[in-house]
Amino acid sequence: MNVSYKAPAKINLTLDVLHKRDDGYHEVEMVMTTIDLADQLHFTLREDKKIILDCSASYVPTDQRNLVYQVAKLLQERFGVEQGVSVYIEKNIPVAAGLAGGSSDAAMAIKGLNELWKLNLSIEQMAEIGAEIGSDVPFCIYGGTALATGRGEIIHPLPSPPPFWVILAKPPIGVSTGNIYRKLKASEITEHPNTERMIEAIKEKDFPTMAATLGNVLEEVTLKEHPQVQRIKERMQKDGADGVLMSGSGPTVYAITQKESKVQRLYNALKGFCRDVYVVRSIGERK
Repeated sequence: MNVSYKAPAKINLTLDVLHKRDDGYHEVEMVMTTIDLADQLHFTLREDKKIILDCSASYVPTDQRNLVYQVAKLLQERFGVEQGVSVYIEKNIPVAAGLAGGSSDAAMAIKGLNELWKLNLSIEQMAEIGAEIGSDVPFCIYGGTALATGRGEIIHPLPSPPPFWVILAKPPIGVSTGNIYRKLKASEITEHPNTERMIEAIKEKDFPTMAATLGNVLEEVTLKEHPQVQRIKERMQKDGADGVLMSGSGPTVYAITQKESKVQRLYNALKGFCRDVYVVRSIGERK
């Protein structure tokens, strides 16, 4: 038996950190939406109990360091599964980029193995298991557009925003989310994104207000650490993007626009600036 799942990337429309919690995590408020840049995961049932991973990208680990492997092991042990799985990951989302590629793969592994191993888990149960793997996994289970609170695992679904183009640019560096959060001083944040205004703009399909309300408190840390991220952001703004923001902890920066005439101009300007540039559409609704 074979099943396949598409694992879309996400971008943060807002990312706010409220305070550091007693458990060491940060209390966050994030508005996230899915975009049409995706990995593909292919699952094949095994009659032995082996978990075998393969990936199109040689730099992605295929052992217990991989979140997909961790998902398979957790589900196998928790539900007494006597079968195994072979998983092939077609990697299109850049790694350590602030786009939740690993989290989305983990989320689709939960969905794929739920089907393959006939676990009959509800979407809520899958999201709860996802929270044990990583803070972004529950959002990726639900997909679409949502406000995420807590450490990111509490999901409040939102309607889809108006459609728009997304131009992504990733400099040739990886960023550790843990490292950025460690360097963030939550008590010293002076400018917080207007999360409520963003939610209202999405509900009202008001793209200009959405574009004007983008905000991410982690930019302050990442832009200081990596000046090339700042340069990409300034380039996008100079070339007329309607809104520009770093996604997650970076280093990927994205520009949004509804005008197709601006897309090619932004793409061409960035292509001479950094190698990994993508033009995709927003998805924004739950599949």
